[in-house]
Parts: sequence; C-alpha cells; structure tokens
Amino acid sequence: MSEKVSIAVIGGSGLYKMPGLTDKVTHVIQTPFGSPSGEIIVGTLNGKRVAFLPRHGVGHTFSPSQVPYAANIYALKMLGVRFIISVSACGSLREDYKPGDLAIPDQIFDYTTGSRTRSFFEPGLVAHTGVADPYCNDLREHLIQATAQVGGTAHATGTFLIEEGPRFATKAESNIFRQWGCSIIGMTAAPEAFLAREAEIAYATLAHITDYDVWHVSEEAVTVDMVIAQAQRNLELIQKVVAAAVARIDETAVCSCHSALASALTTDKNAVPLKLKEKLKPIIGKYFNDEA
Repeated sequence: MSEKVSIAVIGGSGLYKMPGLTDKVTHVIQTPFGSPSGEIIVGTLNGKRVAFLPRHGVGHTFSPSQVPYAANIYALKMLGVRFIISVSACGSLREDYKPGDLAIPDQIFDYTTGSRTRSFFEPGLVAHTGVADPYCNDLREHLIQATAQVGGTAHATGTFLIEEGPRFATKAESNIFRQWGCSIIGMTAAPEAFLAREAEIAYATLAHITDYDVWHVSEEAVTVDMVIAQAQRNLELIQKVVAAAVARIDETAVCSCHSALASALTTDKNAVPLKLKEKLKPIIGKYFNDEA
C-alpha cells in the first residue's frame, strides 16, 4: 500500500466525520476475501494517521451476518494496521449498565450460529489461535483512561454476548443471557475480534449502550428507533473518547497480540500450499521468511 497506518477505527460513518480529522484520503482495497464493507477513509487525528471503516457499509447496507468481516480485517492488515478500536452499539443485560453509558468489555461469549467466516485459515494450513482473553488489555486500558479523560462513564469490564441477529432477542433468551452472567449484548464483535487476533492486530471494543434489550420489566423493549436515537446522543461522547484514545496509543508499542500466531501455526511449513501462502502473506508472511 502507498500509505502505512497503525491505528484503525471500525464503526459507523459518523466517526470519520468527527471534528479534528483532517487530510482525509480514500482507499479502495480488494482482498482475497472480497471487498470490505466500504471505502477506507484515512485522516489525521491528534497528529496520527487513522483509518476509518464503516462496518455496515455507507448507509448501513450490511446486516450483522452479512458484514464481510474477513475482508475488513484483511484490508486493514494490508494498510499496516496494528491497533483496532471497534465501536459497537449494544444493549444492556444489567441494571447498572445504563443507556448512555460506555462499556469496555474484557470477554466475549460467541452465540452466533457459525454461518459467518470465522477464520482466515483453511485446509492446508491449521492455526489454533489463543483467545482466552479476546481483547487487548493494553488497548482496553487506553479506552478506559480516555473515557475518564473526557468525562464519560465507562464500565471497565464485562462479557459481551454476540447474538446472530439481525433480529433482537426474545425475552426468554435475554433472561438466560443474564443468568449466564453476560453484561451487554450485540451482533458484531464475533468473529471480528477473533479475526483481528489471527491477523495479529491488537483489538478492543468501545461499546455504547443504547437500551436495556428486552428483559427489563419497567423499560420498553428495544426497537430500531430506540437504538438510533440513543446512538445519536452517544455520538459526541464516542468521538471524544476515540480522539483521546488515539492520542494515547504508542504506534510502535508491542504486545502479545502482535505475535499471536507464533505458537498457533500447526502445519509443517513445507506442507503449506504455495497458493495459500501467497493468499495469506500479509498475515503469515513473517513466519515463512517473507516480508509481512
């Protein structure tokens, strides 16, 4: 790529229209996994080049199960991205996680059905990537501190349950998710977080709470109108947190996320098909004596 970018933000289109973002350029990237959700906008924010990718496409044209997650992460890897801030709307499964609050979850419960592209790896190359802690704790800490810096309320832990969608949960499901100890509910962090780990990119979610899902006895059950209205109210705070977090990130920092494949690749190198090595070169190149 003509430009190398270390930091990326995946979220709605309102994020790359944020105040203070200058020198914007557009990148149209094709990957072996198809086209990303949309054009990638790269701009300067707090002195750093940051890539912005609309997860659901411009105009929200991809449902949660149709988002091209693998293409999105691969395209960002091609740009040189090492840190991803994922901005996600979510419902609350706890009384104390209120609409308008932010949450920086530390765990994911993947309740999707398996229909999404869940890995970059395919027959010919096996990788067992560790995701006991699916989020980068260093990047999570930047988001926690950034939220405090701009005066927001952030819950510093929580389990993010990812349902298949696009429908919302039933009351029975919502109450079971609460019994399981989940804190928030959404539709997009899986497999996004796991693909980012395979791509050796540090990844953390900035979740903004829009509703109480459908379990709350004194609150109205979640609707699209409710989510959109609260998301708009949350937008200014989210923009401030993202800008503050970008300022905090050391683009040269190294964490365990950046070597996640070091002990994960299982297949003998000589048995991996050349075509597959080429397809995954941005991700596995450094392990095959190629430039990553």
